[in-house]
Amino acid sequence: MTIRRGEVLVAILNNKQDMQIAREQHWYRIPVESVEKFLKQHWAPEWLAFYQTKVFGDEAYAVNYYARVQNICKVRRCELFPDEALNEKSQKQYYKLEISDLQRLEVSIGSDRRRRIHFISTTLEKLKTAVNISDLSS
Repeated sequence: MTIRRGEVLVAILNNKQDMQIAREQHWYRIPVESVEKFLKQHWAPEWLAFYQTKVFGDEAYAVNYYARVQNICKVRRCELFPDEALNEKSQKQYYKLEISDLQRLEVSIGSDRRRRIHFISTTLEKLKTAVNISDLSS
């Protein structure tokens, strides 16, 4: 099997609702404009991993979970959140990444600097052996 950059996309998880959606409904969203701006060379990922921010307490500033991407489709926000009141964001386009059950990494990948990331493209091998965020891109 050939390993290539972009095999795994590490994305930010900055609220508990998105974690609940990933865990229970098995999907994550990325704005189409973000893919076009930041991810063109690394699209489409086979795996998705989540960097959790400060709202996650003991799990903050680390990658703890990952999942296999099973399907990707382009949808409008109003399709993702049908119960949300219509507003200026309702027609915004997203990629909906349908994912498998979340798997916990054996060793969390921490960030010494507690930095905020947008996206990191990496390999599955690096995801499973890294101990620090900087290990994912080196």
